[in-house]
Amino acid sequence: MVLETRVVFHIDFDYFYAQCEETRSPQLKSKPVCVCVFSDRGGDSGAIATANYTARKYGVKSGIPISFAKKRLEEREDAVFLPVDFDFYSEVSQQAMEIMEKNADIFEYVGRDEAYLDVTERVEGDFKKANHLAQQIKNSIRDKLKLSCSVGVSPNKLISKIASDFQKPDGLTTVPPEKIEEFLEPLKIRAIPGIGKKTEAKFLEMNLGTIQDLKKIDIFTLNKEFGRKTGAYIYNAVRGIDNEPVKKREARIQFSKISTLKKDSKDYQFLYENIMELCKEVHEVVKKNNKMFKSVGIHFVQSDLSNKSKSKMLRNPTSSIEELQKTAELLLKEAMENQNITIRRLGVKVSELSEIQGQSDITSYF
Repeated sequence: MVLETRVVFHIDFDYFYAQCEETRSPQLKSKPVCVCVFSDRGGDSGAIATANYTARKYGVKSGIPISFAKKRLEEREDAVFLPVDFDFYSEVSQQAMEIMEKNADIFEYVGRDEAYLDVTERVEGDFKKANHLAQQIKNSIRDKLKLSCSVGVSPNKLISKIASDFQKPDGLTTVPPEKIEEFLEPLKIRAIPGIGKKTEAKFLEMNLGTIQDLKKIDIFTLNKEFGRKTGAYIYNAVRGIDNEPVKKREARIQFSKISTLKKDSKDYQFLYENIMELCKEVHEVVKKNNKMFKSVGIHFVQSDLSNKSKSKMLRNPTSSIEELQKTAELLLKEAMENQNITIRRLGVKVSELSEIQGQSDITSYF
């Protein structure tokens, strides 16, 4: 039986990195928590990766400098600033994605904290059953991982993405086909994925603030203003039209290579040569999978079998072997500064993976 109406979930975790930190230190829940990407310059240089909702009430959000965030939270002596721990977040994400994948006909991994699920067959195209299944997934993730997530349920990826953001945090918004217009029209134009500040400002100049307003603009005006591809995307998006299928994509969060050294050593040159070889091997995997990476890490297993790791977030996603080797070399130099124990095994990994073509325009927001 082919069901005409699809049923698609978009599942998005609320303040994911900060929530992960709250699960391992529950005392953080009542405090403003900021997870930070500290730069190499020391002190407070770097940016906020994620802030919990308590911190957000003070105007702290992802992307702002750590020094700004500290200023905004001056009155909160209990504010907590933590360094990112991508290995831990990846482990938690992997477990959450397994729960989702078990409940999907087709599962599409998007990133550590979001995924699309096509559940059309298992709910037989029924949005009441879909709402029930979405709640079950939320409950399962909460019971097993102590995490909340927001779910959008609709006939396509576009509306589900908008719906998952509608009642954050811990939301569940179901938009069956007959409610699409009623749901979309009052929303601000910015609710459409891919429409940023500049595009929104352009529409505001034209006295257009909501999706309902934007529906008045014909396709020719949109094409003239934004080009044919983007114009068509906006024209369809405001009408809730999106035929993009949920495509099977595994939750492949990182690529790594680790090797046992020929001898235990803390000689920089010997380790450098080995790490450059590992970079080549990891890069082959990256290339074969048509991926870019935004985080590079190195890992030591020391002679006493203790572990040591270092990682760095790059400014932009890349697939360059030069960038990989340069970053791995920098991390190795940092790690070797106070290295007293010899190293037995050495590893290189890349994470924060994305498709090679990147986001070329606002129509490719998935």
